[in-house]
Amino acid sequence: MELNTDFANPEFLWLLCLLPLLLVWYVLKNKKGNVALKMPSTKGFGKSYFSKAKHLLFVLRLAAISALIIGLARPQNTSETTKTETTKGIDIVMAIDVSSSMLAKDLSPNRLVALKKVAAAFINGRPNDRIGLVVYAGESYTKTPITSDKRLVLEALKEIKYGELNDGTAIGMGLATAVNRLKDSEALSKVIILLTDGVNNAGFIEPATAAELAVEYQIKTYTIGLGTNGNALSPIAYNPDGSFRYGMAEVQIDEKLLEKVASTTGGKYFRATNNKKLEQIYEEINSLEKTEVETFKFYAYEEKFRPWAIAALVLFIVEWGLKNTLFKSFI
Repeated sequence: MELNTDFANPEFLWLLCLLPLLLVWYVLKNKKGNVALKMPSTKGFGKSYFSKAKHLLFVLRLAAISALIIGLARPQNTSETTKTETTKGIDIVMAIDVSSSMLAKDLSPNRLVALKKVAAAFINGRPNDRIGLVVYAGESYTKTPITSDKRLVLEALKEIKYGELNDGTAIGMGLATAVNRLKDSEALSKVIILLTDGVNNAGFIEPATAAELAVEYQIKTYTIGLGTNGNALSPIAYNPDGSFRYGMAEVQIDEKLLEKVASTTGGKYFRATNNKKLEQIYEEINSLEKTEVETFKFYAYEEKFRPWAIAALVLFIVEWGLKNTLFKSFI
């Protein structure tokens, strides 16, 4: 809430410009009224402080007029309250590939960790939208349903890791699961952001079929191919202790498939070859999918003219009282 002081009738404040004119008039009037009387001695006259203090009456009159003018201008305290409402919400599901190739180190420190960092920033930048998470490898499942609880989504994003699913890249399964999460949504705009670093080699649903489902439910899909051009340091085998052995492997992304899925659903395909490019892609998607927010402002007015009006009345009464009592003999 913001508090401001303003005037309802500020045009009356121009009357304050008359005060200097009244002061000049008073000074000139008193000069003309003072007649010099020459005498050899002034011992017969007592010095009267009241004759000099009579100017206080004019000061009181000016103060009363000033207070009255300010009161006429109607000073007010205005409190402003702002209320923001989402007029067009967007439901978003992020479908994330968690196959072993997502541990490749062409992004720092690897593809999966880099993605989670960028995705977290994207989620924090969508305060008015509902977001859900789907993870897939050789199969898929819903990590979190669409929700407005960003804390829950961010915690679930942190927990995503390789090894929870059979290895492989079931793009069609990941997309179909995301569609299933959004198909009953009543949001005016429904969006899937599907990220993969490979080719469709698992699952029993074809990506083209899942894309058709997305079109049926009016769900737009942005697809992201993640991986550098050429070769990348990737998991190629297991060590005896169960850890991965890394070696250079060719980066294979079915870009034609991802482009088709995006264009079919009215979305767009992106290629992220490094950390910076991945950040730029999510920033672009963030700018393409704008949530419409309407701001309402409410104003409350508290009138403050009464104290000025009372002050003017009191000053006029005091001036009148002094004029007709203490200073009556000197006017």
